[in-house]
Amino acid sequence: MKNIIGRKVGMTSVFTADGRYVPVTVIEAGPCVVVQRKTKETDGYEAVALAFGDVKKSRVTRALSGHYKKAGLEPKRSIREFRTEIEGLDVGSAVAVDSFVEGDRVDVQATSKGHGFAGGIKRWNFSGGGASHGSMIHRQPGSNGDTNAGHTPKGSRRPGHYGVDTITHQNLEIVRADVERNLLLVRGPVPGPKNGLVIVTHSVKVKASA
Repeated sequence: MKNIIGRKVGMTSVFTADGRYVPVTVIEAGPCVVVQRKTKETDGYEAVALAFGDVKKSRVTRALSGHYKKAGLEPKRSIREFRTEIEGLDVGSAVAVDSFVEGDRVDVQATSKGHGFAGGIKRWNFSGGGASHGSMIHRQPGSNGDTNAGHTPKGSRRPGHYGVDTITHQNLEIVRADVERNLLLVRGPVPGPKNGLVIVTHSVKVKASA
């Protein structure tokens, strides 16, 4: 199963077998455990629910505690559903990085860093105004367009809330899969802060073999 939950550890650079020196993001992926198996007969669709991360029992809601108790498993911090590549997985099955190999292509989803209420320069990369001779518009947005419209047009690039969005980076390359330490080394950056939750799935841009 090339679907797994993990946490972002940080970034580094490594040499590949063919001599490339590439920047990678280190993801502590799994081990995850199957908490629930959904079927068309009972739920209307096929899926498995994976759980990841240790947590104190006191931090888990009563509803989730009952969910884990029914499965006969210890509570975990995070649960996510997956609908692809779930053949042969039952409640209690473990999912680890051994299903990934060097060269695999994956999609990585995470929540981006929050920046609060940001101005146009930080949020939209505006260039800003003059910095001398008393221009007084160093970091202010310029023309806002038609002033007689009576409303803000959709799509206008204005100051506002920036970050905390669900971001998916597609078709990333697995540079290395460290089975002993449960680590995936993914080429390039991954959204979110260190220790943030990430979802790794088989890339939708990779064509299935005939």
